Amino acid sequence: MNSRRCFSIVAVLALTLALMQGMAGAQAQSPAIGQGPGYHDPRSPFKPLQEREGIVAWQLLSSVTTKAEKNRLVPTFPGSVQALDKQKVKVQGFMLPLEPGDKQRHFLLSSVPTSCSFCVPAGPEGLVEVRSKNPVRYTLEPVVVEGTMAVLSDDPYGMYYRVSDAQQQGN
Repeated sequence: MNSRRCFSIVAVLALTLALMQGMAGAQAQSPAIGQGPGYHDPRSPFKPLQEREGIVAWQLLSSVTTKAEKNRLVPTFPGSVQALDKQKVKVQGFMLPLEPGDKQRHFLLSSVPTSCSFCVPAGPEGLVEVRSKNPVRYTLEPVVVEGTMAVLSDDPYGMYYRVSDAQQQGN
């Protein structure tokens, strides 16, 4: 092997190691994506959601933990979250459309705004699947919906929460 090629391989390895160390350091300084209510990018033009009276807090929804069972992770919900099952609740969040068009009957609410059209901004503890009675117009601003909450421990799509028969509330 000639010395120029050997130097190139060493340089690439050194650069790769430096990048990996930088990524590990960044992960240690910021919350892990997919754990907790999600990561709100400080460069986002949207303000983080504020907890509001009468609206289920994302901090509560994200208090779920997981445990390994056989070949999958299973959510373990604290009693305060289990108590929301089959209850009428209000949830606020940023819309992630699941249908074409500007009016949505089936969408996700996220605890944080998305910063990429192809990225999910949070893990399942930072998302709520919504099925609404009436179409909700897509917006980049936070929306509030009221409906019946389902706390899901074995959803085939990996969701932890679903609100059915939802209606948009005034923000």
